[in-house]
Amino acid sequence: MAAKPCERPDQDEKGGFGRLFCSSDAKLKIRCHHAGENIMAYVDGFVIAVPKDRLEDYKEMARILAPIWKDHGALDYVECVGEDTPYGKLTSFPRAVLAKDDEVVVFAWIVYPSKEARDAANKNSIEDPRVKQFEKGIPFDGKRMIFGGFTPFLGLGN
Repeated sequence: MAAKPCERPDQDEKGGFGRLFCSSDAKLKIRCHHAGENIMAYVDGFVIAVPKDRLEDYKEMARILAPIWKDHGALDYVECVGEDTPYGKLTSFPRAVLAKDDEVVVFAWIVYPSKEARDAANKNSIEDPRVKQFEKGIPFDGKRMIFGGFTPFLGLGN
């Protein structure tokens, strides 16, 4: 079941144009606030290794990118710095991204109303002029990033 557009896209609290899809409530259950019904969600997940001496640069980049993705349809944008991510014998977050001793693992996810909304948000966000400043470089090795799209089966209104 794809997310369905809200039939009454009001202006948001900042006076901006109403979203095509209603946003999430405090418990992250995706609901249309007009009809009170659950809407399907889609989640993009990311794991990256960020050099410790570039962590503040990464955080600043995330603070700039989050509102851009939300402007283009993301419902939530979460970034977490690894605190308890031991290097496992076979598998672990640090192993997955080949983290070095001078790097920290960052785990992030973005919630969308649907896969179609994700696809549109990614396309429009990448083309957004505010993203151009990162064409010169980003504060991590993108070749070691792990990412993927997921359909929730528990939580997020399911």
